[in-house]
Amino acid sequence: MKFFKRFILALLVLAVLGVAAVGALYLYVKPELPSVATLRDVELQTPMQVFTQDGELISQFGEKRRIPVDLEDVPQSMVDAFLATEDSRFYQHIGVDPIGVMRAVWVLVTTGEIKEGASTITMQLARNFFLSFDRAWMRKIKETFIALHIEQLLDKDEILELYLNKITFGHRAFGVGAAAQVYYGKSLDELTLAQIATIAGLPKAPSNLNPISNPDASKARRRVVLLRMLDEKKITREQFDQAADAPVTARRHGAEVTVNAPYLAEMVRQQMIDRYGEEEAYNGGYNVYTTVKSDVQLAARQAVWDNLHAYDERHGYRGPVSVLWSEADGRAALSSNEITRYLEKLKSVGAVIPAVVVEVEGQTATVMAKDVGRVTLPWESMHWAREYLNEERQGPPPESAADIMAAGHVIWLRRVAAKDENNAVWRLAQLPEPSSAIASLRPSDGAVAAVVGGYSFALSQYNRALQAERQVGSNIKPLIYSAAFEQDLTLATLVNDAPINQWNPGSGIAWRPKNSPDVYEGPIRLRKALAKSKNVVSVRLIREVGVKQTADHIAKFGLDRSEVPENESISLGSLSMTPMQVARAYAAFANGGFLVDPYVIERIEDRNGEVIFNAEPKLACVDCDNPAPQIISEQNAFLVAQAMNSAVWGGGSWAHNTGWNGTSWRIQRSKPIVNEVGRSIAGKTGTTNDVRDTWFSGFTTGLVTTTWVGFDDVSRQLGRTTMNPLLDSKQQAISGGEAGAKTALPGWILFMEKALPRYESGNMMIPPGVVNVRIDLETGKLSHLTDHTTRFEYFIDGTEPTEYADTQKDNGDIFKEDDSELF
Repeated sequence: MKFFKRFILALLVLAVLGVAAVGALYLYVKPELPSVATLRDVELQTPMQVFTQDGELISQFGEKRRIPVDLEDVPQSMVDAFLATEDSRFYQHIGVDPIGVMRAVWVLVTTGEIKEGASTITMQLARNFFLSFDRAWMRKIKETFIALHIEQLLDKDEILELYLNKITFGHRAFGVGAAAQVYYGKSLDELTLAQIATIAGLPKAPSNLNPISNPDASKARRRVVLLRMLDEKKITREQFDQAADAPVTARRHGAEVTVNAPYLAEMVRQQMIDRYGEEEAYNGGYNVYTTVKSDVQLAARQAVWDNLHAYDERHGYRGPVSVLWSEADGRAALSSNEITRYLEKLKSVGAVIPAVVVEVEGQTATVMAKDVGRVTLPWESMHWAREYLNEERQGPPPESAADIMAAGHVIWLRRVAAKDENNAVWRLAQLPEPSSAIASLRPSDGAVAAVVGGYSFALSQYNRALQAERQVGSNIKPLIYSAAFEQDLTLATLVNDAPINQWNPGSGIAWRPKNSPDVYEGPIRLRKALAKSKNVVSVRLIREVGVKQTADHIAKFGLDRSEVPENESISLGSLSMTPMQVARAYAAFANGGFLVDPYVIERIEDRNGEVIFNAEPKLACVDCDNPAPQIISEQNAFLVAQAMNSAVWGGGSWAHNTGWNGTSWRIQRSKPIVNEVGRSIAGKTGTTNDVRDTWFSGFTTGLVTTTWVGFDDVSRQLGRTTMNPLLDSKQQAISGGEAGAKTALPGWILFMEKALPRYESGNMMIPPGVVNVRIDLETGKLSHLTDHTTRFEYFIDGTEPTEYADTQKDNGDIFKEDDSELF
């Protein structure tokens, strides 16, 4: 009895000492314990997603992939898998499982090592939120106290939901929603039992048990999870056998991007970082909706691709990327499996995929294409491939496939539409040497309709639409003509289209600006001069208006005044602008003279779907709440648009065809454009003197678009033995008969054919203060006649001619150099 009393007393003392020790330990670590009050309002780090206006995913940014889910949306089998594997008594314990602790202590006593963690789901959650992952006693003590706090603050379902959204699964996937997407490209409700068990087995060791990098270990771990589910009677033996024997199907999936627009996504990324900072932008869970429509953006990308490949085909075939084998050098042909493995190492670029020629016969060739398999190339897919000699010359037309390629050649292919729109065919291709960009805006408010910064973001992240300041060539002329109309010149004003020969005593040489082509017509009306892009007329206009006054006027269109040169060379397009700047400037001619600000973010939603930002752009209007600045009058804008309209329709703009074409006449051939907007379209070509840059900019009342095609200033690798040949160190030119009308305009047409139906465009309405009188086409004066020698012309009220033409007068003597009477 005395021994029993002593034993009881000892137990009581030990219990008191234990409680005192735990209390003292709690008081010791309490200052270091983080508050868990924030758990109820926790905001999980969620990546930023960028969407088109119509909700298609463009890109996702953020270090952590997370798709938060509610517990009710998690399949019960997944809940069972985690509970059976990680914490089968989760709904019974208070945050710490005494049985698990006793088991861990027994292992420690018997082995001397910490092999059992005894961590409950609540303890794992505490460690994930607040602590490190090292196996230190103090960390385990803190983890225990935090787990007890969590259990007091949150109910079991809330704890489990947080755990399923917080736990890491490798490959930057956090939470079960992201794991399902990263490993299987599925939502949770689409997963099989085998896939659920694979995911449930990952938290133990996400790197070592990863189904992508270590499929054997993952399969073994999956079996352990399934056995635990079987032991807990959550699955049947039949379900176990089927899931345990299932093949490992995991592979890395990116975000489900449905519209590939990396240049646009990069624009948004940078703007979001500027707005919120990098950490918040990447992990704040923002959904950013852009101003672009998915089909319009895809049309812009396709237009750039098709136009560059068309240019490349016109200039000849530069040969295979490399040669894997050939009969001449005795290298043996590769097997189909060897070719497949070789192609797996190569990347597709832009519109092209790599392929290996395996057989050539007659006018056909059989190739193995990456991710496609065997493809037969018909003659129509390769007959364009005349040998490239230089930008000006190509070899003779090929007569057979053997003239173009041989077995063992590594080539590029691109998919093109067939006559049957439901099918497509593969076509021999090559990586285009020039680059291109498209910038398209809604002129009413500056909303970006589409932006493409180059052929391939993978090759170059340089966004030429926004960053490439290139000489604009004749794209500057509408701005110069606008300055002239400010000085009361008119569409009917005659200017002498004659050669200029100006001696410069300082340099000792003469300046002789020339037309392109080198043709001169004598006195010419400004409407026709702009439509035909007469260089010397632009020089004479600058002389009439004044160099400084012209530069001041050009700067109104959104340019830094210090960047606008004060010399006559500006008339030939020596000013450098980006495609987006050109589109913005031309928008003023489309919207009545207002300078709108391009913007690409339409709205931003937070992680809860609440709109936290709505764009409030300045509008091209006078009597509205948020007007954009009006830089030129509505009448001035209308006159410029009229002259640019003649660049499209030329002498056929009116009832009587006067037999001349403007530089943009190719638009007339586009039935989709003409059917959509009729004659209410205006445009202007642009080509620099060295033909390094080609442009086309044009607009309707609903859409303004600029295309640029040219060479980047980079060096070319002459060997062309890599999959990414660069350009040559000398300044490359768009030569071989190319110019804005032939090189840039076709890309503009391809895009606008698809884009115009998506934007409402009206007729170019005559604004107040503009009058319409009949003039004589030769003199620009009033006319009593109604035949093909006259037309109705628009004038700002008060600037119309007051004299009638003397139809018998001979004006031939006016055609001479530097005629002072005609500037």
